[in-house]
Amino acid sequence: MLKLIALGAAVLVGVVLIAASTRPDGFRVQRSASVKASPEKIFPLINDLKSFNAWNPFNRKDPNIKGSYSGAASGAGAAYAFEGNKDVGRGRIEITDSRPASEVRMNLHMLSPMEGRNVVEFSLKPEGEATRVTWAIQGPMPYVSKVLSLFVDMDAMIGREFEQGLEDLKKIAER
Repeated sequence: MLKLIALGAAVLVGVVLIAASTRPDGFRVQRSASVKASPEKIFPLINDLKSFNAWNPFNRKDPNIKGSYSGAASGAGAAYAFEGNKDVGRGRIEITDSRPASEVRMNLHMLSPMEGRNVVEFSLKPEGEATRVTWAIQGPMPYVSKVLSLFVDMDAMIGREFEQGLEDLKKIAER
């Protein structure tokens, strides 16, 4: 009986490992919202990391987060290092490209709870009297992440955070 249980467990582990190997080598999560404000009004709320953190849902998960700003005041070279609770983790985000009123790209280097290097992108596209704001993150999927993705829907998890952040951005920009 014990041999059957061990064999069943080994088969189950094997199935999980094989299934994980078929997952993509990268991921992308993206959400968009229509904001009744011009791209020129919204852009500084993203391009300045202090303004960004006023509505950034990840930064707001820990009221005792420790963070420090460095580099440029805004735009390319502006950086923010953070250390928070288990929901926030520890890492650094830096703006790498900034195109006024249209796009901001950032590199996110997470150190914990899992190390990872991802690219964060914001795009602003005028839509009549509103602006379509798109927030995306993409990066590689190491094998451990592929295994975890079998049990945790990263798109839903991160997507909910992006939706909340875009809603908060909208409230600030539409004032």
